[in-house]
Amino acid sequence: MVDEFIDAIWSERGLSRNTLDAYARDLNLFAQWLRKDCACEICDAKQSDILRYLAQRVARKYSARANARLLSSLKQFYRHLMRAGQVRHNPTELISAPKLSRLLPDSLSENDIETLLNSPDVNDFYGLRDKCMLELMYSSGLRVSELVGLEIAQINRNLGVVRLSGKGNKERLTPVGEEALYWLDKYLREARPVLVQQGHLNNSLFLSSRGSAITRQAFWQHIKKYLLKAGLKTSYSPHSLRHAFATHLLNHGADLRTVQMLLGHSNLSTTQIYTHIAQARLQALHEKHHPRG
Repeated sequence: MVDEFIDAIWSERGLSRNTLDAYARDLNLFAQWLRKDCACEICDAKQSDILRYLAQRVARKYSARANARLLSSLKQFYRHLMRAGQVRHNPTELISAPKLSRLLPDSLSENDIETLLNSPDVNDFYGLRDKCMLELMYSSGLRVSELVGLEIAQINRNLGVVRLSGKGNKERLTPVGEEALYWLDKYLREARPVLVQQGHLNNSLFLSSRGSAITRQAFWQHIKKYLLKAGLKTSYSPHSLRHAFATHLLNHGADLRTVQMLLGHSNLSTTQIYTHIAQARLQALHEKHHPRG
């Protein structure tokens, strides 16, 4: 049932593989718990079972955000079973999702970014690859999944754009800055040919030591190494470069709609989380231009 549900929402909504994996993991863990603690299958779960499972997770210090995602997974799953006629009642129908406060992104300053981008050793093939990845991610505000999944054909170096297929399979063209294009050309000339394994045809842009596409986990570890080398907080993640991209654009006068388009956000409310970081600049603009500022 879980596999059928995952297949259905993938074809209907075109969700990313990471989102689908998270849904499947949540539902399979719940199904295992039901068999062990309630001696029943997932299609026979009652509202009380779900509430007890959520209570146990709270007691085990699962975050509110993780529990909200679980409940969202369960609600969608049981709605799917109802439509398919596989259950007669939806046990999640009367369970309300918790309201979550929006987490403010922890953003790197422009000086921090400069230090981080200068950390890789560009005289080394892997360092040159990592330098190119960092520059491209910061230049274009890519999600880490978009970055590691890039293929050579998605980059148009003449036009200076990258073609992306983001969440929900929505395509967008995003500009690539001159600095990132310089390091991309250098990587393609000097490093990538060395990383390609003989006899392996691989269209992935960024390759590992095995000649396959670099994984997001490996890139995360490289980021940690460079943060440590740069003397920055290792709590930052690859996604922090995307936060920095949005924040620095706003700081330098970009409007929110433009940033929304560049980030590939469906809703403007998702982009608005970045405005708090640029609050001082927005307040100064208000004082300068509003007749009663």
